[in-house]
Amino acid sequence: MALPVSGSLPWLNRLRSRWWALIPALSIVAVIAIVEADSGSATALAWLALVAVPPLAAFALAALVRGSRPSWAWAAVPLLVLAWASRDSLLGEVAATALSGLACISLGWLLVSAVPDQWLRLGVYAMAVVDTYYVSSDLLQGPNAVLSAAVPAAGLPRLQAVHFGSAQMGFGDLFIAALVGCLLAQPPADGPQSGLYGRFEARRQRNAAVLVGVLALGFDLLFFAVDELPATVPVALALAVVSWLERGRRFGSASAA
Repeated sequence: MALPVSGSLPWLNRLRSRWWALIPALSIVAVIAIVEADSGSATALAWLALVAVPPLAAFALAALVRGSRPSWAWAAVPLLVLAWASRDSLLGEVAATALSGLACISLGWLLVSAVPDQWLRLGVYAMAVVDTYYVSSDLLQGPNAVLSAAVPAAGLPRLQAVHFGSAQMGFGDLFIAALVGCLLAQPPADGPQSGLYGRFEARRQRNAAVLVGVLALGFDLLFFAVDELPATVPVALALAVVSWLERGRRFGSASAA
């Protein structure tokens, strides 16, 4: 959440539409429906992640994260090698997670460049609601287990999910965090445009990241009662809190003026 920088991809302006805000929520619905309909599709999705994640991660390292530079794109190569060679170790799992997280920043940037800010925020909240519904209704667990266990081919890394020992998270859980980071990296429409590395945007990204950590730790106490939780909820709550605090400050500044 704290890594993305501000800006947009101008070539996506002609595709700009509020309807793209449906993608976060629909991504959950579509993946669950596809895996439910054909469990073999999980292998195809694992292949898609293996092919798409490394170049997306390289693009993020080259242009979309703080301090990025084109030469950093090559760092995706050793990360992939490490994720492949040490896939059953903690180090390999960290490398795979880093690749997936960086790829999510690229995907988040695509949405931020194509969707108006207020609509994309609603899209984040909708994704958390859909995720919560699927988890609480026990509709996510089966397809998610099939997808997480899928391997492109024997010995290849699984980049379609996050694995740390026996703990697992879906790709969408990383995606929503990266998406919110990309959202918060943008200067407020009615505020000062502070440039590519604006201090205000960096500060609110860090604050949101800390808040997500605090909320997630509290939320994880529910694991004493259940085995699976919607990890999108702490991220959506953090975005709501940050947005509410910013509106309060703007209202107070306007009243004082």
